[in-house]
Order: sequence, then structure tokens, then C-alpha cells
Amino acid sequence: MSPHTKLEERLINEAYDDMIKSSVHHLSDENLAQIKKAFNFANSAHAGVRRKSGEPYILHPLSVATIVTREMGLGTKAIVSSILHDVVEDTDYTLEDIGSMFGTKIASIVDGLTKLEGEFDFKQAANFRKMLLTLSDDVRVILIKIADRLHNMRTLDSMAPNKQLKISGETLYIYAPLAHRLGLYAIKTELEDLSLKYKYPDQYNEISLQLRDKEEHRKYLVEKFIQPIKKKLEQENLNVTIKGRQKSIYSIWKKMQVKKVSFDEVYDLQAIRIVFKTTPQMDERRKCWEIFSIITSIYNYKQDRIRDWVTMPKANGYEALHVTVMGPEGKWVEVQIRSERMDEIAERGFAAHWKYKENKATIAENELDKWIERIKETLQNPESDALEFLDDFKLNLFSSEIVVFTPKGDMKTLPKRSTVIDFAYEIHTDLGNKCIGAKINHQLVPISHELKSGDQIEILTSEKQKPQSQWFNIAYTAKAKQKIKDMFKLEHKKHIDKGKALIVEELKKINRHPSNETINTLLEHFNLESKMQMYAQVGLGLVNLEEIDNIFKPQKGENKFVKYWRLSLGRKRKSQNKQEDQGKIDRKKPFILSEENIEKMFHLAKCCNPIPGDDVIGYLNDDNKIIIHKKSCPQTVDLLTSEGDRIVTAKWKQFKMLSYLTHITVRGFDRIGIVSEITGIISKDNNINMRTVRFDTHDGVFNGNLDLYVHNTKDLENIISQLQKVKGIESVERIDDV
Repeated sequence: MSPHTKLEERLINEAYDDMIKSSVHHLSDENLAQIKKAFNFANSAHAGVRRKSGEPYILHPLSVATIVTREMGLGTKAIVSSILHDVVEDTDYTLEDIGSMFGTKIASIVDGLTKLEGEFDFKQAANFRKMLLTLSDDVRVILIKIADRLHNMRTLDSMAPNKQLKISGETLYIYAPLAHRLGLYAIKTELEDLSLKYKYPDQYNEISLQLRDKEEHRKYLVEKFIQPIKKKLEQENLNVTIKGRQKSIYSIWKKMQVKKVSFDEVYDLQAIRIVFKTTPQMDERRKCWEIFSIITSIYNYKQDRIRDWVTMPKANGYEALHVTVMGPEGKWVEVQIRSERMDEIAERGFAAHWKYKENKATIAENELDKWIERIKETLQNPESDALEFLDDFKLNLFSSEIVVFTPKGDMKTLPKRSTVIDFAYEIHTDLGNKCIGAKINHQLVPISHELKSGDQIEILTSEKQKPQSQWFNIAYTAKAKQKIKDMFKLEHKKHIDKGKALIVEELKKINRHPSNETINTLLEHFNLESKMQMYAQVGLGLVNLEEIDNIFKPQKGENKFVKYWRLSLGRKRKSQNKQEDQGKIDRKKPFILSEENIEKMFHLAKCCNPIPGDDVIGYLNDDNKIIIHKKSCPQTVDLLTSEGDRIVTAKWKQFKMLSYLTHITVRGFDRIGIVSEITGIISKDNNINMRTVRFDTHDGVFNGNLDLYVHNTKDLENIISQLQKVKGIESVERIDDV
């Protein structure tokens, strides 16, 4: 007995016929035979299996194959792979079976299409990473996976509410941004809208209703807007298609959230798309600007809303000229100008490039190839954390691009908000590691400088430079962040190895072996948690091993019980002697300020509140203690003139363990959420503790006073730099007196 009813068999055959008719390519008899073979094989393999909706399972792979060919424009191999994509996952057949029946290429694509089950936990992130590794070998793996997700979203009604939320969340988190990056705008929009429908059904339905209510009036305005343009384009003998395009529900919702506005305040609900036919000799870019000139001779345009992606296409291949003009009834309307080729690339993204690849390789194609290569490079690092990778990868998916140039004029595409350090790592890892700044258009800028389109950048390096902790906050691209992480892991391992070797060497001098008992004694003495922490701190020079033999010497009068617990009753006296020896300060040499002798040998002055990294001097008081002042402190002038013989020079040693109190003031224009944005940058982004936070607002202007605990001036400078970039903030200043 057949596992399907006659009605189901008819539905399956209709779905198969629809998929064949959907193909945008000419299918030869050989192609059709291979597709038919895959269909019969998959239909037999999935026989008796049903989806949650109750329909035969084979309808799902057929629907995915239809999306792949109709909406993405892919050919026979992609169709066959789509039909077979769940066979290995859900049946007893193996990849070897697929390979022997359909060839190694199909088997390779099917292998890349492993299902991603469960939440976005570590395992799933690792699976997603594995899937993306195949992207540089065959991008069809990703395209079919997106088609698979699109069909699942279209049939999500049959799933339980908790599953709907989970799948919608995944889709918004990674699949919609990935579709966007690959240029699949129509699919990206549908994925976003469907995700919103299941995540926030009330808001989705409310926006849908408002769009339907005003549909007739909107159509009238579009027609009224189009008429004069159409007339003038016809006079110029231009063969064009003009159509209105409504803003997606998700993009309207997103704008309402970000801008804190109502539906009626979202001004560019409508866009007009002008697609022109080309001739063999036509210059497409010039034609775009001709049409732009005609439109702007009819309607006034918004100068800051021109988007020229014909001169410099996006990295995902998108080419178009956008302009926003003032239309009927005082409504802003976005006009998109494209050729037929540009329009196909805009709708089908990466897949459409294959159609034009034989004719000419465009800048956009090359940029997309570079982007895919960058992903492969990032993914191939076996030590990178899968979840961190996923966050960084997603960060750069939706970014707008900027185009910058090397000193020789080579063009590089980077995400908007990229900095000098991102550019350096984009060129070469070693250049990034040694970067100390740059010359942009012949002007010196720091590594934190944000790049703008058109910048010509010369990276400046130093052999003494190495990655700093604050670089991770300065870097924006996933590639740069990963390279910085890799260097810190490498440096950390070097410190551990160096520290371990130093401890073994010092123990050898006193005839001790690095046994567990010996290591535990050292850990207790240095008040550290683990041997790795101790090795690292010794390697960094934060732990002094000079008197290691004293740690293992029993003190005079120490009984066996005390020795067993490694308590040293004579340690206080030893410490006092050590302090007395240290008290003989050589004023001819700089006094070294280290965390080991703070409070014992020196204090930080309360008048100017210096922190590690400040330019300072010391004043030797009557108690043989040094008081450290900032050189800019008003008291320093008095001390230098009246008691110059007590002044000592001072230099900071590496300060990494303790935090020091400092005070900053922030001033700007008040807006909703600005306080949480400021405190988020400090505590969440930089992991800095705040002692007090105080904000006062008057007539729309706010003054903020914050007491922070920082390790050094670099920490503070980094925070101030980030706060100065926040919209609405006019000034950020450090105040000495806390």
C-alpha cells in the first residue's frame, strides 16, 4: 500500500511540476533526468514521514528547491541538493550513498546542510561555524540553508508557540542578517516580517492593519508622484519600468523603536523603483545619473539622503542610486534608480552574479569574494571561541560599508565605524600588531580614529608596539577583534611559560622541586588562586621571586603546628626590616611606583588624585613616606620652590591589579536613555566599577558627575574617548579633586 493517499500524490506531483516550471535556467534532458532521479530517491526515502502540519515531508524539500531556483536563480546542482538536503539527516542513507548516486559535489553540498537543532548554545554556534566554512568552497550551501529557513518560517503556524519564538529569534539573530549580507533583499525582508509576526504578533498585526487602511490613499499618491516622472522619461526615449515599493512591516517597526516615533511619524513609508532597460553600448552609471537629473528637476531632493552605490557598490554586490525627494502632500519619497542587471542582483544577490560572471567581473563581485575569504580566514582559527565568533560575525553582517584607500591607491571595503586598527589588521596581521597610529590624508591620527569613505590611510608602526587591552574596545571588525584575541592568548601563554621557567629556576637554586606542596606554599604566600595565575603574574613581573628561599625557612620559635599550616610568626618583623632597607631612597634615581609598595612606601595625594600613568613627582615627608602628586597639581609648584630638596622623580611600574578612584564630569543635551548609555559604556563595555553617579538636568541640558575605579590613565582615556562619541554629549572632563 502506498504511504500517500491519491490526493497527497497529486499534491506532491503538482509541487514537483511547479518547481520544474520555476527554474530560471534552461533545463536540458540530462538536467531534468538528474532532478527526477533525486525526486524519486528523496520521495522514497521520506515515504511515510510527515511534517508537524500533517503534510507529506517530501513537500518541504520540493518547496526549498522551488525557492532556490525561482527566488534565487540557482541551477540544477542546487535544485538536486535542495531535494536531497534532509535525506542523510532524517533517513538511513549515508553521504557515501549520495556520492555514489549523484556525485561528490552534490554530496559535499548536502554535507554542509547539516540541520542546526536547539538554541544558539555553544554546540549550535560550532555547527553554524562548520556550515560557514563551506561558504568559501561553495556558497550554494548557505543559499540553500537560507531557503530552507524561509520555507520553515512560511509554515511556522503548525509549530508550538515556544518553538515559534525560538525559531523566530534564531532567524532574526543570524539568518536575516546573512541573507542581507549576501544581497538577498526580498528574502531578508520576508524573514524579518515573519519573525516579527511570531515574536510580536500584536505589533505586527497593528502595523499591517494601518498599512491596509491607508493602502488606497498611498496608491493614489504613488500614481500622482510617478506621472510627471514617467512623462519626462518618455520624452527622453528612456525605456523604464516604474513601480512603488512599500516599506516592510519589520523596518517600520524597527524605525518606531529606534526613533521612538509613532506609525504616522515614519515618513518614508513608500519607495519608488525605476528600472531601465540597457543596450550593449550603454554606460549604466551615467544613465543612472541622467535619470537622477530628470527626477530632481521635478522634485526637490534631500541632500543628505543621496546614496551612490553605482560608483562604489556595496560589498554584497548591491548597485543603485538612491535619492529622497519631497513628493505630493509634503511626503518624503525614496527613489531607487537601477538597470535591469542591477535590479536582478539586488533581488537575487550573490546568485545573480553567476549570470554575469562570464561577461565581466565587477568591483562588487570582487568585494564579495574578499568578504567570503575574510570569513574563511576568521573561521579557520581553531582556538577562537564559537559563541564569540558568532557575535562578532553577526556584528559585521548588517554594517554599512565604507570604501578607503591604501597609500598606493588600492581600494579596501570595511564596515562603517571601522577604525585605524581595523584597517591595519585588514592589510596584514603584523601591521595590526605593531600599529601606533596612522596618517589619514597626510594628517596624524590615533589608532582609535574612525574612518570615513574616501580616506587614504598610511599605517604607522613601531617594532616596540604590541596589542593593548583597550584595542579590543577600539576595534570594530570581527577580523581585527579575533586577531587581537589571538595575540593576547599567545602573550598569555608566553607569560605562563616564562613564569613557570623562572619559578623552576629559582626553586632549583634552593634545592627544591616544584611539587604540589611547594606550589601550594607559594600560592598561599602570594595570596593567589591557581598556579596558572601565579605563573602568569611572575612572567609579567608582578610577583617578586628575589627572596623565595625565605618563604620555605621556618621562622625562629615557630612550632610544628604553625609550620604545618605554613604560618610565619616572624614575617611582620621581616617586613619591617625590609621597609627600613627600602626607606633609604636614592634621590638621584627615579622612585619606582609599584603595587607591592603602595601605602608602605608611598601615598597618592588627595589634592590632585593621581592614577597610574599620570605624569607625577614625589615629595618625601617627615615620616619617610613619599607623597605622589601630579606635575600639574598646584601644590607641586609650592613644593618645588619651598622644599625642592625633598622632591624625588617617580615612575610608574605596571599597574594591573588594583583600581584607583578618579572623577569625571559629563555635559550635554538631555535625551531618553542617555544616562543608561553612559553607564553602560563604563560598567558593561569596559567592566569599570562606579562609586557614585549623579546627574542633574535643567532646560534640556544635563550635568553628570561620576566617580570611577580605574587601573590607569589608559583605562580612563579609553572611557572618555568612547563617551565623547555618544550622541548628545558635548564634553567629558576629568576632575582632579575627588
